[in-house]
Amino acid sequence: MSEWLVLAIGMAIACVVVLAIVSLNHRRVGDDDDPSETPDVIEYMTMMIGVIYAIVIGLAIAGVWEARGAAQDDARREAQALHEISERVQVYPAAVRDRTRADIDSYVTYVVRKEWPHMISDGELTPRGAVLLDKVRRDVTDFVPKTDLANQAYQPVVDQVGIVDDARNAREQNASPTMPGMVWFGLVAGALVAVGLIFTLQIRRSRRELLLAGLYSALLAFLLFLIWDLDAPFGHSAADSTGAFLALFPQA
Repeated sequence: MSEWLVLAIGMAIACVVVLAIVSLNHRRVGDDDDPSETPDVIEYMTMMIGVIYAIVIGLAIAGVWEARGAAQDDARREAQALHEISERVQVYPAAVRDRTRADIDSYVTYVVRKEWPHMISDGELTPRGAVLLDKVRRDVTDFVPKTDLANQAYQPVVDQVGIVDDARNAREQNASPTMPGMVWFGLVAGALVAVGLIFTLQIRRSRRELLLAGLYSALLAFLLFLIWDLDAPFGHSAADSTGAFLALFPQA
């Protein structure tokens, strides 16, 4: 199911539930009820709880956004280091150069097509990916340079392999969602409380009040969906975050 469809359904359900409760509550209110009799303390508490919840929502969005940015940076760093290795081995003998580039292509192809979906679904990398990276490392470290140009390129290429390995380890650490279950409980509970408090203000069935109540509940549903979507550092599908690899290795 498309994420946009999920978002639309969630916002629609939130609006329908709130409007239904307003309509049912209005039927129970007598004709002599006066909305202006709402105590000032309730209005003050509603305002303060809304402000506090808005701050919590803002911090949650900032946290998941920062985590996603760090994860994407690690993916770009890994892809760029592999690309640097592939380019810098140009000065190596043809047999070593071709073998290294072939192993890099095998690693990238496996990561994009196999390991990335597994990482998103299970939150961990695969042993096969580590084996393919070790082949690239052996291609680089086992080579003995015999010319000045190859000797100058040797250490930078070895360093790039270390960068790939470090970025790969960081990718594994960032593969799981960043929001703990307790935080999600607080966000959902806070949304229910925030919506519930608007009923203490004695909403009527006027068009303006119903519109504001529906928009308020739809906004909260959208913000929770936004946090859920950003809580996956590498997205919810491989196509969301493999762009750095495909840009440098389109054959993958």
